Amino acid sequence: MNSIHPERLPSLVYANDEGEIIDFPDLQMAGASAGEPCLPELVDLVPLPEGSELFVLPGRRPVGFDPGTGEMVHLEEDPNSPGRGARAVAAFVAPAHTAIYSAAYETTEGAPVLPLFAYTAVGWREGKFWAAVFRSDPDVRQDFSKFRQSRIDRKTREKLQEYPNNRLIQHLGKCCLTYGCPAARNYFLGRWEAPLPTSPACNARCVGCISLQESGCCPSTQDRIAFVPTVREITEVAVEHLENCERAIVSFGQGCEGEPLLQAKVIAEAIRAMRKATARGTINLNSNASLPGKVEELAGAGLDSIRVSMNSARDDKHGLYYRPQGFSLEQARESIRVMKRAGRFVSLNYFILPGFTDDPAETCALHALIEECRPDFIQLRNLNMDPEWYLATVAHQPAGKPLGIRAWLAGLKSAFPRLGFGYFNPPLR
Repeated sequence: MNSIHPERLPSLVYANDEGEIIDFPDLQMAGASAGEPCLPELVDLVPLPEGSELFVLPGRRPVGFDPGTGEMVHLEEDPNSPGRGARAVAAFVAPAHTAIYSAAYETTEGAPVLPLFAYTAVGWREGKFWAAVFRSDPDVRQDFSKFRQSRIDRKTREKLQEYPNNRLIQHLGKCCLTYGCPAARNYFLGRWEAPLPTSPACNARCVGCISLQESGCCPSTQDRIAFVPTVREITEVAVEHLENCERAIVSFGQGCEGEPLLQAKVIAEAIRAMRKATARGTINLNSNASLPGKVEELAGAGLDSIRVSMNSARDDKHGLYYRPQGFSLEQARESIRVMKRAGRFVSLNYFILPGFTDDPAETCALHALIEECRPDFIQLRNLNMDPEWYLATVAHQPAGKPLGIRAWLAGLKSAFPRLGFGYFNPPLR
């Protein structure tokens, strides 16, 4: 993990009624593990990665550690303006970084559900913000420094003008210019991984779905694709990208769509067309892996890899989050087995929430799944969801003290030395 750590614990940061973020040196920053405040170690903290954002959390009081009393303290009011409010602050960290602790706060009555982002502990010391994260992938494909907006705008508009009748390219243009999707931006910049959304429908009702939310909940963060692209539209995106880009990947299954396996017929035809045109690059599928028969069909067509999204390795917790229609975690396991029998690459897109992910029961279940199904890689993706809402959704009951994310990861690496870890889909060709 990162070797750059603070010399002493950073100060608590909070936001005043005007939304200004202020540090409070009388209290040290705290983190949270499954909602329980805890004190980070220095090794848990790195400078806030470039491209991260700070969020003010409505209806939530900051929690910090008082070194004088040795106790956690709820900051009831702004220390600089007694009688006025103080709100908790969290970091939404840049891609390729995984949280060790969530932000620590006390939720007040009537507080709104937080939007669909991850909320990481953050503090202030030595003239900079520090976050409780580690760099989980050295790949720079979504680093802030790799994007220059003027070039993105120019390249995107050029491509949109070149393909006015390709609905998929036009859709990706909106993802790029309206939502700032890193995968779409990289497609228009002609590099690394390109997205291939295909499915307007889904066979799950994920509580934390970022493209379609039920009325009365927090809003989705982007629009879902409203059509099924044709094979021609897909290959116009994919073939040029695979043939010309370094470490090229094209991926079905994006945040702006439902479940791609529901469009397995058109995807299989598109994969065969891609491989007829070029042998370069990696063809990947991001999926809930609900239809093993369709996965087998795609493997036969030439699919190189699958990334199986998973909030939990326990059947009941998986079902409570995904709210699946006609499948369960067992179908996802079988899809992994199908791909492994075909000699293909399997990643788990494993959502990380400190205190839940490293709970002893969850850890035991994950070890058992890895032992049985033998995936090749785990992508350590932060769970983008209000932590309290998530814990209530999956009816979390601690099986014991959480291991700690660093110890949890070290245990996996020790138990499964051939298992890879990262954040992104790795290029295979």
